[in-house]
Amino acid sequence: MYATEPDASEARRATGAPAELGQRLRAIRVARGVGLRELARRIELSPSSISNIETGKSCPSVRTLYALASEFGVTVDEFLFDVPALRGSAGTGAQEPALAVQRSVDRAAIQLDSGVRWERLMFWANEGVEFMEAIYEPGGASSPDASLVGHDGYEFGHVLSGTLHVVVGSQECVLEPGDSITFASSTPHRLSNVGRERARAIWVVRGRRGTDTRDESNEIAR
Repeated sequence: MYATEPDASEARRATGAPAELGQRLRAIRVARGVGLRELARRIELSPSSISNIETGKSCPSVRTLYALASEFGVTVDEFLFDVPALRGSAGTGAQEPALAVQRSVDRAAIQLDSGVRWERLMFWANEGVEFMEAIYEPGGASSPDASLVGHDGYEFGHVLSGTLHVVVGSQECVLEPGDSITFASSTPHRLSNVGRERARAIWVVRGRRGTDTRDESNEIAR
């Protein structure tokens, strides 16, 4: 089966996401007093790449999101979806979450570079938990070929459809529908869809705040 086009609800949720993300990035950068060229140097990107993200002309990759969130000390979820009422509450106490319902039509989403899409399923800042649906188009990957990315936290994934090729350190496997996986995010890893069908997975990451996000080659990691 070949990948299908996003339905109307997917398109609606993604509308304006790159521009909004770019605006948040610029606001955070300016508030921290970091110049565009300096930020580009710190996360090993070109100034033009940062500028294109800030103006909404391009989408960041998963690796770039990790690097930006680490540089500014926020979770990826906070950086992507901007929840000011909850920001800063992470780590302040393990309060139980109140009853909350996230309607599908109101789900926040972001289309990333390299054929990856994240849709936030719920947000709870106290434990730094990221709860999302990850969608990988055929050929989509969390980082470029021959590179692995590590960051703080612990990951739990469950594949709903399609297949995901997962490399974690020196180990690799292919996850099919119904398969689940968990691993320490600090171990350099890469997720990719090498099949011909769109892959959908439920993904949970806990404690991703702050990290070393530099890529490692597969040869080094193995």
